[in-house]
Amino acid sequence: MSTDGEARPAARLTVLTGPSGAGRDGVVGLVRARLSAVWVPVPATTRPPHPGEVDGVDRCFLAPADFDRMIATEQLLEWTRFGAYRRGVPREPLRARLAAGTPVLLPLDLPGALAVRAGLPGVRLVLLVPPGHRADPAVTDAAEHTLTHDLTGRVVDELVGLLG
Repeated sequence: MSTDGEARPAARLTVLTGPSGAGRDGVVGLVRARLSAVWVPVPATTRPPHPGEVDGVDRCFLAPADFDRMIATEQLLEWTRFGAYRRGVPREPLRARLAAGTPVLLPLDLPGALAVRAGLPGVRLVLLVPPGHRADPAVTDAAEHTLTHDLTGRVVDELVGLLG
């Protein structure tokens, strides 16, 4: 039976956010290990690579002028400045993966997540909080799901369930 021409279910962008120290990167790594179909975007940055980092795998390392061009031509979904450097999420690879039906998991800090949510209303925003953390009500209202990071295995199970 051919699947040519059959409609695929629409892939969805899920943004995982939370306060600093909530464990986003660790959770994302475990989700990727369990659900290989999920794609995590490679951010672009103007900082130099750390030892062992590979361009295009860990980050896309750009000269400041190239990053400026990406901003000017709206090639970044969102971007921010960290000290002397900038980082952002290239829009086209993310768009291509979603168009191909690949679910995308994007870990972002709270301001970046809220900016993406404002620009792309169909985004699923998942808030990851440490136990006892009282999130701003505006953030919890914007999030579709709030996960308390008390047991990493449980959080990963819940997130895999949302993505799978």
